[in-house]
Amino acid sequence: MRGTDHIGFTVPNIDEAHEFLVNVLGCTEIYRLGPFLPRGSWMSEHLNVDDSTTMRQIRFYRLGNGSNFEVFEYEAEGAAEQPPRNSDVGGHHLGIYVDDLDAAVDYLRSHNVRILGEPTASNGASKGQRWVYFLAPWGMQFELVSFPGGKAYEAEAPVRLWDARD
Repeated sequence: MRGTDHIGFTVPNIDEAHEFLVNVLGCTEIYRLGPFLPRGSWMSEHLNVDDSTTMRQIRFYRLGNGSNFEVFEYEAEGAAEQPPRNSDVGGHHLGIYVDDLDAAVDYLRSHNVRILGEPTASNGASKGQRWVYFLAPWGMQFELVSFPGGKAYEAEAPVRLWDARD
């Protein structure tokens, strides 16, 4: 395995997600696929969703020098309408590295993005890092993270975490 190729997530409205990803986060749309209509048991066998599900569209985006996003919009009976919280099984967030955390927070606020609290300075192995969570319009959790001088663990680590600064 070489590394993360993409992060896939489902949104309630792909046009709304497109506006946020492109016009706020600065993603570049690469291509689109779909719709994909139900065909026998293909959906349950391949995607672990109900066989009556329609995949309205998939769009692929690139964000800066990081991973790609594969964004889905489904039509599915009984689908959850709220994203999981971090404390829920399957809970998650998508972390985005920025060079200047304060400037990035100000930028998001200027676009009426909901910021969760104020930037937090990490301790221990993550000392040197600051971070803050924010929400996409559909409630998905994102995080801004910055550690321009590195993190404390790097001083003695035989292997370092992948670093967007490299």
